[in-house]
Amino acid sequence: MLKITPYLGPLVVIVSIAGLWYPMLGYFMLLVMGTLFISSIFRGRWFCGNLCPRGSYFDYGIIKISKKRKIPKVLSSMWVRIPVFSLMMAFMLYRISVTIAAQNTIELIGMIFVSICLVTTVIGTMLGSYFNTRSWCNFCPMGTMQRIIGGNKYQLKMDHESCVDCKLCEKVCPMELEVRDIGNKPDCIKCGRCIDICPKDSLKF
Repeated sequence: MLKITPYLGPLVVIVSIAGLWYPMLGYFMLLVMGTLFISSIFRGRWFCGNLCPRGSYFDYGIIKISKKRKIPKVLSSMWVRIPVFSLMMAFMLYRISVTIAAQNTIELIGMIFVSICLVTTVIGTMLGSYFNTRSWCNFCPMGTMQRIIGGNKYQLKMDHESCVDCKLCEKVCPMELEVRDIGNKPDCIKCGRCIDICPKDSLKF
């Protein structure tokens, strides 16, 4: 992960709370969406593990109250992810379309982004505190979009000969992936925790 990653968490709180009074903060989400879209073309879900404010909020904030239960597999199923993605996009586009002719349109659209950020952060907080911290990330609409665009890019590689099967990599994986089964991992968020903890330097991107 990047050195800045641990300090990005407060941004999602600022947008979610302060945005209720200053709706223009909602446009920060457009910056996030644009950045993750571009990065996903080359590195899949790299944004999630390095630049996502909500991911940082989970990793360095919610982790303090999380019960660290196993994340239900159903959350990462496309049967959940595609409907969630479709509903959120449809809701956002509908709200923007009915707002476009109203007065103070720019602020009202900003408030739409703020409300989406607030609702998803609350849901993510509830799931992260009850299960494991990155529960939301298993079906996050933006994460799903990155997976679809570039899930096969910048894949983790393993030297099986040097691996001692200590399973430390899987214990630290925030997405609870089976790291040692080194096939295509489109939901790997490229955070590098598994690489950092590997005692034999068997992993790399």
